[in-house]
Amino acid sequence: MSEIEFTRITNDTNGNPRYVCHFLNLDVHGWQSNISLSDRYAIAVRLANTIGGRKYSTKKYGGGIVFQSYSLDELVKGIERVTGQKLAGYSVA
Repeated sequence: MSEIEFTRITNDTNGNPRYVCHFLNLDVHGWQSNISLSDRYAIAVRLANTIGGRKYSTKKYGGGIVFQSYSLDELVKGIERVTGQKLAGYSVA
């Protein structure tokens, strides 16, 4: 079990809170060495899209996935559902 570390970023244009996590938190193929890192990132973004996540890449935070969420508990449940992994929890930086 692992813990997701979210980073709080500025609100979207409508004032909704946004959080970023690294794509490796949604990387269900991390144990397979025959899949390239860029393919693993693409798979993680596709999984995130199913629960409202979007690709987020800036110079400060590369390889990120951004979520608009008022409830991180519900977001973590969604991540557990799409990845099939049980998470230990989350933290916010």
